[in-house]
Amino acid sequence: MIDLNDPVQVLAGTLWGEARSTGAPGMRHVASVVLNRVAHPGWWGSDVVSVCLAPWQFSCWNENDPNRAKILAVTEADGWFAIAKSIATQAISGQLSDETFGADSYFALTMPTKPRWTASAQHTFSDGWHSFWIT
Repeated sequence: MIDLNDPVQVLAGTLWGEARSTGAPGMRHVASVVLNRVAHPGWWGSDVVSVCLAPWQFSCWNENDPNRAKILAVTEADGWFAIAKSIATQAISGQLSDETFGADSYFALTMPTKPRWTASAQHTFSDGWHSFWIT
């Protein structure tokens, strides 16, 4: 079970909930977005826990998202969560390179249209699953 006060566990849950289908590369990219937000505190939070759990920022944590219950119950027996926890540990300890070139936002490429916020944002990177931006 995830401890919602533990930055490593919350970040790992976010990576698992948002990007487990993209493998380790996609999870690293989402971790970079979280860290880039922490580096530039704002309306989205100021530390790993507040950034990850900010309302409507990472859909996996939304009350109505089916991933939320899955995240709260996941353990390291799940191989992808174990990988997510390893990436989260590296990220929080400063050992993760930012492959997103400073992105603080992203959206899934499966979305039928780009979010409105992209009109005033700078695209930095796409990984085949997500499109990354600086807002």
